[in-house]
Amino acid sequence: MIQRTLVLIKPDGVMRGLVGEVIKRFDNKGLKIIGLKMVCIDKEFAAKHYTEDVAKRRGEKVRMMLLDYLTEGPIVAMVIEGVHAVNVVRIITGDTEPSKALPGTIRGDFTHHSFHYADGKEMSIKNIIHASANAEEAEK
Repeated sequence: MIQRTLVLIKPDGVMRGLVGEVIKRFDNKGLKIIGLKMVCIDKEFAAKHYTEDVAKRRGEKVRMMLLDYLTEGPIVAMVIEGVHAVNVVRIITGDTEPSKALPGTIRGDFTHHSFHYADGKEMSIKNIIHASANAEEAEK
């Protein structure tokens, strides 16, 4: 089944110059980038991404830190298409918690922090990339 999914290279990935490497990972897998743009978003727009659901799971303080993180610099937004693209992209990106992401994944190769470390420092976790969790989220 051909699917489309949203991928965001977050501000830390852009600032570290990882955009080309991230794109290459998807291209090497045979996925097709059908849309790409670099944008700066405001907190109102970011709140559509980090919804109240995040606050319920991780707390409102964490949600606010995530909103700050997503708006601290430019992001690269991509729409990626391919067979089972949502799942394939999730595998390529790796676990949301960088310390659990396997080597060979984007997060496993370029990040290393843990939720515990970020919580202790009262900062959001810098994990470079967002990928839609499922087909329904990708459709938004």
